[in-house]
Amino acid sequence: MKIQRPRVHLAFTLVELLVVIAIVGVLAAFLLTAISQAKAGAQRIQCVNNLHQFGLAIQNFVAANSAYPSAYAGTNGDNPGTWMGQLEGGGFDKIKLKNNILDKGVWRCPSAIFPADYYPSSFTAVDRTNFPPLSYGYNLFGVSATNDRTNALGLYGHYLSHSIKPISESEVVCPSDMMAMGDVVAGGSFMRELDLAASNAARIRHQGKFNVVFCDGHVESPTLKFLFADTGDEALSHWNRDHQPHRERLAP
Repeated sequence: MKIQRPRVHLAFTLVELLVVIAIVGVLAAFLLTAISQAKAGAQRIQCVNNLHQFGLAIQNFVAANSAYPSAYAGTNGDNPGTWMGQLEGGGFDKIKLKNNILDKGVWRCPSAIFPADYYPSSFTAVDRTNFPPLSYGYNLFGVSATNDRTNALGLYGHYLSHSIKPISESEVVCPSDMMAMGDVVAGGSFMRELDLAASNAARIRHQGKFNVVFCDGHVESPTLKFLFADTGDEALSHWNRDHQPHRERLAP
């Protein structure tokens, strides 16, 4: 007598396929999130390393000049030009600042995102090369809501009628507690107050944090709220060379 064996169904049913697809989708979402977080972490570390290099450059400059780079220096000094040029010459020991390096190497934060309309329509390709958006800005004005060069609380320098006298080493009361440089959002050359509500680029730069280097060369990663919204004495004094909060300088 012939025995009939039960048929074995080797194909998946539609329900089984849908379950498998759903599981794969969930796993893929977890994987993409992990990859994105790992990439963001690596970019933050690279940015921190960049600012460590700037911290060393600032220390080199101060050791050689007993003063910090100013907003601008005349051509009659050893380190003329903008604070960027002064750091290149007196901090990194380069001959002069080349505009086309300002979006490369240590000058470029890998997480920096600039708006598509950053450049005016009149800018040529050469203009875009010569004037790239900056990833890092200098603490020129401190907590001041206005760019008051005549009484700046940061490292702008003492504005005179035809020149700027740099801030001396002794004028920074607490170098380990005063920010010298840090991330910027709009591509400008100095750190300043932000409209956090309108700045999505700021929130995603380093997962809600900014990297900053202090006058003594160490780097920290405070939150955006601490940097730009906290009006406590500790947060405000980080901006000012006299280590005072100067709450009266804030926007009304």
